[in-house]
Amino acid sequence: MSAGYLFEPAAQRELEEAADFYDLESPGLGLRFADAVQQAIEALVEFPESCPVLLGQTRKLVLPRYPYSILYRVDEGRVVVSAVAHQSRRPGYLSDRL
Repeated sequence: MSAGYLFEPAAQRELEEAADFYDLESPGLGLRFADAVQQAIEALVEFPESCPVLLGQTRKLVLPRYPYSILYRVDEGRVVVSAVAHQSRRPGYLSDRL
């Protein structure tokens, strides 16, 4: 049985900021983005080791239909999301979270 998932505070902020941005672009798009992230997280909870290792214990899931990746690790059976990262962000901005 899975222990679920947890968003680190910085990852939660990134998710909220991205959803807010998408809502400014098109009302309702932020909710669709957040739903896509939620569906991806639910799949990761079911199959936590399904994505490739990026560095150390950190794995990366590229989000379908959006230019975002979910960076996470598995800790005691729980998916711990460390970043909801736009794929165009400057390299290295996540180095302290990997």
